[in-house]
Amino acid sequence: MQFSAMCQNLLGEGETANYVTTGSWSEGAIAEAKKYCIPNEVTNNKKHKYTTVDDPSTWNVDPNAKFMHYCRNETIQGLEFHEFPYHVVPENQLLISDMSSDFCSKKIDWHKHAMVYAGAQKNVGPAGVCITIIREDLIVKGQMRPNTPMLCDWHKYASAPNTFQNTPSCWSIYMAGLNLKFMNDRGLDAITAEAEHKSGMFYDFMENSNGYYSNGVDAKYRSCMNIPFRVAKGDDAVEKKFLGEATAAGLIDLKGHRSVGGLRASIYNAMPEEGVQALMDFMTKFKKENN
Repeated sequence: MQFSAMCQNLLGEGETANYVTTGSWSEGAIAEAKKYCIPNEVTNNKKHKYTTVDDPSTWNVDPNAKFMHYCRNETIQGLEFHEFPYHVVPENQLLISDMSSDFCSKKIDWHKHAMVYAGAQKNVGPAGVCITIIREDLIVKGQMRPNTPMLCDWHKYASAPNTFQNTPSCWSIYMAGLNLKFMNDRGLDAITAEAEHKSGMFYDFMENSNGYYSNGVDAKYRSCMNIPFRVAKGDDAVEKKFLGEATAAGLIDLKGHRSVGGLRASIYNAMPEEGVQALMDFMTKFKKENN
């Protein structure tokens, strides 16, 4: 919904926005933007199968665009901006980021961002909640397009905290609140360090498998949250066997997204180090028996 809302609340007639396309979710964002404007695609790394990002010096940035949008972590492709190249954003241009799949796993530079939004279902709580953080001066009554749906009107949300236009997903909000308190007590630095440690363990394990297990993402952009991988150089029969035996061993939901195939280990905040170790132990055994 925020794919649409950012355009409806920020873009006037004839205005455009810059979009950085680095995977499936940023693809979805620019596709939605085309309903409201002629968006400018700054870069598109589909030619690299979304495994890396073109050098920012080559990006085609429209200096007159209202905002620039990027996805910090692509859930499906496992590509993450550990440090966005902020220098490419023109002065006074708003920066917006979809942080759904690495929200609450690392710090956010609030001085650089005008809006950040994230589906709660990765690191915060159950599905049904979207956390949207918007710079206050952008929430202006009557600024949105005349045909903006009521539920996409930022001002209505901000000006009526105790009056809802719909029945909120109360249980999901309550559970998210409990988890936010738990994470706050732990501290973000500890959560970030754990995320880097868990993902580092898994990447190192694959690097030392003599090519039996592999991840094709440029090391600079490897995600700490979502790790796609292939088995036996992408042999379909071997990967199917791997999934079957992994599921039987209690290691579930390792199948890669249908759009890219392969396998994927998502190691969000709630996944303990023991879970990553259990997967690596299984992979060691599987390689020994099937290599």
